[in-house]
Amino acid sequence: MKKHLNYSLLVLSGAILLACGSNKTEEIVEPLAEVEDVKTPTLTLLGESPETLITNESVLYDQESGVIYVSNIEGNPTDKDGKGSISIIAKDGTIVTQDWVTGISAPKGMGIANGKLYVTDIDQLVEIDIASASISATYPVEGATFLNDVATHDGKVYFTDMNTGKVHLLADGVVSTISEGHESINGIAVSEGGVIYGLDASGLIVWTEEGSTEIINSHVTGGDGLVILGDGNFVVSRWVGEIWFVTSEGQTLLLDTKAEESNTADLGFIPEDNVVLVPTFFKNKVAAYQLEY
Repeated sequence: MKKHLNYSLLVLSGAILLACGSNKTEEIVEPLAEVEDVKTPTLTLLGESPETLITNESVLYDQESGVIYVSNIEGNPTDKDGKGSISIIAKDGTIVTQDWVTGISAPKGMGIANGKLYVTDIDQLVEIDIASASISATYPVEGATFLNDVATHDGKVYFTDMNTGKVHLLADGVVSTISEGHESINGIAVSEGGVIYGLDASGLIVWTEEGSTEIINSHVTGGDGLVILGDGNFVVSRWVGEIWFVTSEGQTLLLDTKAEESNTADLGFIPEDNVVLVPTFFKNKVAAYQLEY
């Protein structure tokens, strides 16, 4: 019998191999270098949502509203077929609204700014008005073919362009390119202080005040989901089925679901509960894990 999520009770009581990982299969074939683990954190499965979130690629938790958004590709990650959708699930794992917004082709990363949910969709950034649950604007990106992850800060929207190796910025209704030359860049996150972090073929990187990048961790390459925990700690997923605890000093493998062929795509995180939300892509469900470190 399937065990469904119940975060509240648990916390209180104790090409189609694409999507945000499309060409990741080429990035993960090399074995990782052996390094000493610097932490001993753990992930414990709390439960799973129903298997109705078709090809779910990204999960986003809105701490202000408590809403959990899930992007569902529901087709080929590069086809403009209009099959994609955004769902809403509750903390207990139930489906609140299966088809909250439809008509997107291949939604991937998500971020919230100024009352809008921003979603990457192949070659454009889609703006959804949260209050009306309707698409309010689209922002085409010239030359893009695989827009991927999204992060927001101070009303600005940062998003990655995996195939072209670029990072784009939406500010004041205008899209610009702020960084280039990042092979297979995928995950992106911005700290409360405005520091930008990313995941590309070189590993976990950070942007300096001068606009250049430095590598924080070069072992966990080809990453997908990126969660900033603070104090120099991160949780990083690789689409193939791995989740890592990462610092500048090393990394610890928290979860390996490759044998089950369960992917670990663009992670969500509930900071007040220390719960990691994992979109499983082809398994069509979101899994929740308690993080202890």
